[in-house]
Amino acid sequence: MSRKILVITSILVILALFAAACQSSEATPAPEEEAAAPGGYGEIVKRIQDRGSVVCGSRTDLAGFGELDANGRNVGFDIDLCRAIAAALLGDAEAVEFVPLSAAERGPALQTGEVDILSRNATWTSTRDAQWGNFTSVWFYDGQGFMVPVASGITEIEQLGGATVCVTSGTTTELNLADAFRQRGLDFTAVTFEDTATVYSTYEEGRCDATTSDKSQLASVRQGFANPDDHVILDITISKEPLTPAVPSGDDQWFDIVKVVIWGLINAEELGVNQANVEQMKSSDNIEVRRLLGAEGEWGQADLGLPADAVAKAVAAVGNYGEIFERYIGSGGLNLPRGQNKLWTEGGLIYAPPMR
Repeated sequence: MSRKILVITSILVILALFAAACQSSEATPAPEEEAAAPGGYGEIVKRIQDRGSVVCGSRTDLAGFGELDANGRNVGFDIDLCRAIAAALLGDAEAVEFVPLSAAERGPALQTGEVDILSRNATWTSTRDAQWGNFTSVWFYDGQGFMVPVASGITEIEQLGGATVCVTSGTTTELNLADAFRQRGLDFTAVTFEDTATVYSTYEEGRCDATTSDKSQLASVRQGFANPDDHVILDITISKEPLTPAVPSGDDQWFDIVKVVIWGLINAEELGVNQANVEQMKSSDNIEVRRLLGAEGEWGQADLGLPADAVAKAVAAVGNYGEIFERYIGSGGLNLPRGQNKLWTEGGLIYAPPMR
């Protein structure tokens, strides 16, 4: 009798263990099912929609790109891109929280997800692309140069041998400076500061023989000097500086949205769509124009979770690429020629994939 009970008990234990194993396998998804879900896809977009605003890593100290106007409003070439994105995704160009970042803070702010987008004249490099996040589409083509006092008589980089050069630390500018002098066998002393404003105030005070940065930045800073005409930007370019907005890694939906807004602003200029005529152009005879503005067909907006008129809203808010450039970098701002930043149809490098 006791042997029968022992056998029955053993069978019941085995059945119980089998049932538990079945329940466990049902509760835990198979590895194949876990791998099928794209990690992070849509997470940043959801946070933005829940929050009701885009967090934009920016700056407030560089005329033309990001500064505070007389009313304390953040304005500039990089700033308007963030407003365009907010208009496209949220329907409100003012739904942006601007977070001023120093040069050294840019990478960490992306890596930790402190900001949704970095739109702060950052050069796209292979290392930054691997370490910081996802760089989107080139927003401004620049190159590094030098500014010196006119009284110095310096016209060539070779004349800077033995010079002290003010430069922002933690930047490609600092690395390019070292490369350029080492390549030419020139000695120099770098005077570095993390704060860009301190770099230029130190130079203006005469404590450095020269200063170096992207040429657009040098032009912007010189404009604010007490005696701008006492300083000259040399006709020397020592690097390629593709200034590119970046987003944190892991959310391809957000990555694609930012790229598409940039491409939309560029295509709008190419197709003659601007802030003043955007509504009228929705009934254009041009099929590409109507598709761009959401009046006909598809350019993938549904896949991205954007409204059909997302690009139209962005252009209505800030204008097309050319209008933004002229407002801050061209005749309305720093008065710099477009140069490489002309459309490809006009001999420049600004080129966007078709919206279809």
